[in-house]
Amino acid sequence: MAEQGQFRRVITNLTHGGHAILDTADNAETTAKTEESLSMRSTVVQESTGVAAHVGTTAFDYLFPDLAEEFPDRHLPDDDVSKVVAALLALGSAMVETADEVAAPQFNSPIPPVYTYWGQFTDHDLTAATDRDLVISITDPNLRPVRPQDVVEKLENLRIPALNLDSVYGDGPFAAPVAGKDAVPYDGVKFRLGLLSPVPVTVGALIPPVADTQRDLPRKADRTPLVGDTRNDENLVVAQLHVAFLRFHNAAVDWVRDNEPEFESDAEVFRRARDLTRWTYQWLCVHDYLRTVARPDVVDLVDTAEGNLLDLDRRGTYMPVEFSVAAFRFGHSMVRGGYDWNRNFGRPGDRAPASSLIQLFQFTGKGGFVGTLTTLPSNWPAEWDRMVDKNSQFANRFARLIDTRIAPPLADLLNEGNDPNQADQIRKLLKQLAQRNLLRGYVLAAPTGQAVAEALDVEPLTRAELEQGTSDAVKDALEAAGLFDRTPLWFYVLKEAEVREQGRRLGEVGSRIVAETIIGQIRKDPGSYVNRTSWSPAQGVLLPNGRPVRTIADFLRFAGVL
Repeated sequence: MAEQGQFRRVITNLTHGGHAILDTADNAETTAKTEESLSMRSTVVQESTGVAAHVGTTAFDYLFPDLAEEFPDRHLPDDDVSKVVAALLALGSAMVETADEVAAPQFNSPIPPVYTYWGQFTDHDLTAATDRDLVISITDPNLRPVRPQDVVEKLENLRIPALNLDSVYGDGPFAAPVAGKDAVPYDGVKFRLGLLSPVPVTVGALIPPVADTQRDLPRKADRTPLVGDTRNDENLVVAQLHVAFLRFHNAAVDWVRDNEPEFESDAEVFRRARDLTRWTYQWLCVHDYLRTVARPDVVDLVDTAEGNLLDLDRRGTYMPVEFSVAAFRFGHSMVRGGYDWNRNFGRPGDRAPASSLIQLFQFTGKGGFVGTLTTLPSNWPAEWDRMVDKNSQFANRFARLIDTRIAPPLADLLNEGNDPNQADQIRKLLKQLAQRNLLRGYVLAAPTGQAVAEALDVEPLTRAELEQGTSDAVKDALEAAGLFDRTPLWFYVLKEAEVREQGRRLGEVGSRIVAETIIGQIRKDPGSYVNRTSWSPAQGVLLPNGRPVRTIADFLRFAGVL
């Protein structure tokens, strides 16, 4: 039986990183429900793929409502929409790295790659929807930006933005099965894991620990992952990170049984292990992830302030548009075109050259694993030590700088835009991530970077800063539609990081939006670690040497994958 107040949370067949504006005339009437004391809306959403999922929905709104009320004056121009759309498409194309930039070591950051994909995992835990309808609307010749009040009324989030790992736990182990619906598979109160497919040693060495074969997501026979959010099988890095979360919970179950005998029943052990997993994840999001990718002084300011820009008590539970469609997409610029993944697909001089980003999309269920295999082959699990070391001597063991450059594979996404029934224009746009980000922000009325900076009392970027290190193609695109003065928020956040922080972390505007949102959502969740008396990792699970889990690397160690 499902726990009281719990809803179906297995989300499938979603487009990467998108949103849908639902027609309010067709929506079910909003009803008051609670999920662990959070206000939420429940409705049956028919996705554009034809798959219906019963899920909880929450709202989108604006972190800066005063700017939304000034629409369109504090937004991109809307007097000549076709000119703006053409400029944004040109800008998205011009952001793709050149061959020389791809090979240039000065564009590597000091941030290990795991932080890129921890951010993607967190994004999937906070926000879920489909942008198929939005992409179609973008190709409409009569396109116009949606008024902010219409975005608030019609745009719905298929997640509860509480960093509560519903993308991992689904409906939990006690939920009654629903005919025709996939569920997260459990073995008792532990997650079931997928087994690696063995391959000959001539194809590639086994990845230590070689006797541990439970290192794939659980899957159906057709390779479909049985997880709370199938987007976490989009690329192999986030898929392996999801495996780590499953294993962390399983290890936490064993730890509770060994160290906390007061939790006796299966239900008590499950809830305790789930809480410890969630609290560790939330704590790491603030104290490791945010303090690595954002300015630590800004994180400290937000973390110690009494108030928060989310102001959830006034507007209910919501996901800020400025975060979801702009600022938190900064991670796209950190993606490498190739990674030092493991001993088979690693550094030059290893057994094989570095894994390409394209391969990391191929070796997933959606990518087909290349061949007839139905689970991850045994030569492809992550060697996480290559992805977490902040002091590595190897340049390709770091993410790329947070800047206005995008890796070439993100301009031709392997697993997107492949439906032959769609128009060529739509398929092309689905494959080009930077163009989609820019157009999405325009359609959903994200305020300009300058407007947000002024709202935060931060000195806006000057034209000289916007032009610094910028190619002629980028300058031309910005000039064509007056975007030097009214700059898309996503591009602005990247440029601010590039010129004011040398790409080593987010700048002040980007740091504020990201920190205010993540810390604010954790604060407003009654079940989070900050609402437990003095909880810290010292009160959580402990590593075999007795140390608490205080870094993402520690998290992976406790999960048994590092």
